[in-house]
Amino acid sequence: MRLYIKQKVFSWGDKFTVKDENGFDKYVVEGEVFSWGKKLHVYDMTGREVAFIKQEVWSWMPRYYVFCGDEQVAEIKKEFTFFFPKYRIEGLGWEIDGSFMAHEYQITQGGQPIVSISKEWMTWGDSYELDIADPADEIVALAVVLTIDCVTESNSGGSVTISSN
Repeated sequence: MRLYIKQKVFSWGDKFTVKDENGFDKYVVEGEVFSWGKKLHVYDMTGREVAFIKQEVWSWMPRYYVFCGDEQVAEIKKEFTFFFPKYRIEGLGWEIDGSFMAHEYQITQGGQPIVSISKEWMTWGDSYELDIADPADEIVALAVVLTIDCVTESNSGGSVTISSN
């Protein structure tokens, strides 16, 4: 199953839609404009919140929490490194490997693919394709990819390694 994210350039408060492989709107992602730290809400097309992402403001290194419903399902932390950014995903047993310079990533669990992420080049705004192996992982995978985008948006180039706890 595939999802497509096209972020709107200059969008006040990060508001964009996620489309399915047939081009239909599947989710709406809205950021909070006036909040301490980054906060993103993911809604299905009925308006029901299916995921929530929030940044820990008082953390030495960037740290984000991913919620599905009332349950925290993951914590993503940037680790201190000198050369290439490195992140840790805790709570899911997922790992990510890829090159941010090439905008190609894959999240796996035990070597099995969960989601492959590709960023399109030469587009107005960021455009991503998510290829999700199991539809049951769709919402969590989308939320984790959105979180990784939040954490890495200020980084440019290089390779990254994200590991699970």
